Amino acid sequence: MSTPFFLFASGAGAPSSHPWMQSWKTRLANIGRVAVFDYYYMRENRKRPDPLPQLIAAHRAALAAARRPSGVATILIGKSMGGRIGCHVALQEKVDAIVCLGYPLCAAGDRTKLRDEVLRALRTPILFVQGTRDLLCPLDLLESVRAKMKAPNFLHAVEGGDHSLVVAKRHLQATGETQENVDHRILEAISEFVDRFTGC
Repeated sequence: MSTPFFLFASGAGAPSSHPWMQSWKTRLANIGRVAVFDYYYMRENRKRPDPLPQLIAAHRAALAAARRPSGVATILIGKSMGGRIGCHVALQEKVDAIVCLGYPLCAAGDRTKLRDEVLRALRTPILFVQGTRDLLCPLDLLESVRAKMKAPNFLHAVEGGDHSLVVAKRHLQATGETQENVDHRILEAISEFVDRFTGC
């Protein structure tokens, strides 16, 4: 079985060098080869993300530049905005699967402004990894969107997790868990999803 390739995109507010990104890059390296990248505005130290077409173009350029041996399964994985842009890229490029770590379903946390059009257009298998305390993606809204999606779609809910999948300390204490346990289960869910849809 070949080792899958992950193209890992960061969220809107932090670059690929951020400790959160680096720690997840290390975890993902246990199940595949991982490349991270930064969108153009991050490289230029600008705070405001580029318009959607430019973000998609940057993501596609990173995919094209990645050294992927032929026949290797390619998974687009992203934190928040990086996952959302990965969904757009999957409409234009052939990839095997998508993993969204905290999909930002609600624009600015507004339940009436859903970023769901791209999800309903998808055909690529997708795994959502969502914290139950994530105000940018209430699970009841995500479930209603998932029911309308045509792509095979799956959810790994992180009980007590926020938008960065970090579980509140009081919740960890109450359940006798550690963040390390939580992150390990997330990695297992990603690994099982990748195995299922790529044969890796």
